[in-house]
Amino acid sequence: MTIRVIIVDDQAMVRAGFAALLNAQSDIDVVGDAADGAQALEVTGRTHPDVVLMDVRMPVMDGLEAARRLLSPAVPGAHRPKVLMLTTFDVDDYVYEALRAGASGFLLKDAPPADLIAAVRVVAAGEALLAPSVTRRLIEDFARTRPAKRRDPKVRLNGLTPRETEVLELIARGQSNQEIAAGLVLAEQTVKTHIGRILAKLDLRDRAQAVVLAYESGLVTPGQ
Repeated sequence: MTIRVIIVDDQAMVRAGFAALLNAQSDIDVVGDAADGAQALEVTGRTHPDVVLMDVRMPVMDGLEAARRLLSPAVPGAHRPKVLMLTTFDVDDYVYEALRAGASGFLLKDAPPADLIAAVRVVAAGEALLAPSVTRRLIEDFARTRPAKRRDPKVRLNGLTPRETEVLELIARGQSNQEIAAGLVLAEQTVKTHIGRILAKLDLRDRAQAVVLAYESGLVTPGQ
């Protein structure tokens, strides 16, 4: 199945470069582009992409607001693509807010071409793009300096079994499925089953939102 992508960035050369790279892949088709968040909403509504590559800082409407609108559950049945934020290290707070809004992850704009291609495929498949060494640091740093209002973890996490709570904590610490399986002496497929149940019970879109919830609920403390 071909992955339909739109590219949102205020720099025309960036859009053209990413489009050329992605269109060269047999399983990816760039179906549109936009120079700001407002245009992204219009193009998304017209083309129904699977993945939106969204720059953070843009005129008219930034990528964060566009992501919020694209992923809002306010309109039942509306097409909601996967959103992959394009960012640099100097916009950490935007990355955190984008994850809270439901974005599936982020990619540094100067990442190698192979990483961009892989990221599109990962996100399209329904996985969150979480590079443990980077994403965990971003969330920890932002949660420490500008924490969201804490929820009572006993209320939100009460439906999880002790094992599921343990798996959620390890996800938030940046461990991969393979690492979790090794640490808990479980089959990797069993870990995937636990993660699926966690997402369903907590009504979360993906692994990225699970990480954010783990910090906001107090299950994991920044810097712990």
